[in-house]
Amino acid sequence: MSDVRETTAEANSFRDTDGEIWPSVVERATRAIQAGDGEDLRDLVADLHEADVGSLLEALQPDDRPRLISLLGKNFDFTALTEVDDTVREEILEELSNDEVAEGVRDLDVDDAVYILEDLDHSDQAEILEKLPALERIALQRGLDYPEDSAGRRMQTDCIAVPPFWSVRQTVDYIRDTPDLPDTFYEVFIVDPAHRLLGAVPLDKLMRARWGDRIDSIATEDHQRVHATDDQENVALLMQRYNLVSVPVVDDSERLVGVMMVDDIVDVLDEEADEDLKALGGVKADEELSDSVWYTVKGRFPWLFANLLTALISASVIDTFEASIQAMVALAVLMPIVASMGGNAGTQTMTVTVRAIATRQLGRANAWRVIRREMTVGLMNGLGFALLLGTMAALWSGVPGLGVIIGLALMIVLTAAAVGGILIPLALHRLKIDPAVSSGPFVTTVTDVIGFFSFLGIATLWLSRS
Repeated sequence: MSDVRETTAEANSFRDTDGEIWPSVVERATRAIQAGDGEDLRDLVADLHEADVGSLLEALQPDDRPRLISLLGKNFDFTALTEVDDTVREEILEELSNDEVAEGVRDLDVDDAVYILEDLDHSDQAEILEKLPALERIALQRGLDYPEDSAGRRMQTDCIAVPPFWSVRQTVDYIRDTPDLPDTFYEVFIVDPAHRLLGAVPLDKLMRARWGDRIDSIATEDHQRVHATDDQENVALLMQRYNLVSVPVVDDSERLVGVMMVDDIVDVLDEEADEDLKALGGVKADEELSDSVWYTVKGRFPWLFANLLTALISASVIDTFEASIQAMVALAVLMPIVASMGGNAGTQTMTVTVRAIATRQLGRANAWRVIRREMTVGLMNGLGFALLLGTMAALWSGVPGLGVIIGLALMIVLTAAAVGGILIPLALHRLKIDPAVSSGPFVTTVTDVIGFFSFLGIATLWLSRS
């Protein structure tokens, strides 16, 4: 219990109740950096978790970040660079010498070292790797050779593998007596002489087995496995689906080359969700709060330009019904309501659909059932708002027919928005186009065009009969 209190006290001395770094901590670090006081810096970060050191780096001014690392020297844990956003990490690495980077990644887990080095120029990568011992250099180079966002880039190469003929006692003694094994592991893997994966034994099963049992007799032979070239998002979904805390990674010859751990998967799921959310908002997946104004403008401009084109299409529909709008000015007042309701309804359905596609919850097996469901939801919402807004419009304008016009238009546009919000992402996904990136402008166009056309078209018919 005392350990918990001490940990909480240390956390409270660094962060406030909202999880933000205390300004006094940042000020102290800044003063120490400007004074070149490495001793005070070491005292400040000595007991901090690497995630807290990463937060401190992000809170500092850009020029102070590499100076902090240089002042700390060997006392700086380069794992902290995996906890900062990409832009901050790249800026820091640009200011550090290749000698400093090589020394910093020397003792890191391979997956963390690869994560830090993968965005550097190939020439810098090669120079840094040349400064490392042969075994570490080979492991890092192999990780960097795997495709970006693959399991090979994320995996830990250190894992426990034993031959099938060992007994449980031999395996436990090996784990106890071998100094260079991973600090954290959940399974023991069984391999043949060619290092091909034969099975795995969870630690709880290992500790409950009899000492004399052969290790292969208690192995799970149909254990889930992934290939080093598999996309990291697919691996994350597999581990999430089967509640795995680790999964072995094999190469094309089924040889064991590493293991994916649950902490790596949490990062992957967070990254993928972050990318999808940004894409839906028309923001580049790699945009960070630390990016420059010009880089941010360049990233957002194309999306806004696409929205401009859709707005011009909507404007052309409105122009077609110019005479009707002049005949009844109230139509111009109510048009934004139709567009807004349709846009929001389309965005709701599109968001749910894109996320369901990303998590593999929506596919051919249930597509039509979900489409019918969304169409029914849109129709029911349309009916409800038609009665509500139609009544309000009739009372406000004193023209009962106007309530009927906007009521019918809302039913049409909300139903169309629901259908478009699901069909458009599904169609883009079928065409191998990322629906998170591309759905927005199409859904907006559909809802605006159908909304304006139905509202003004119905109004024109009503005026022609009046």
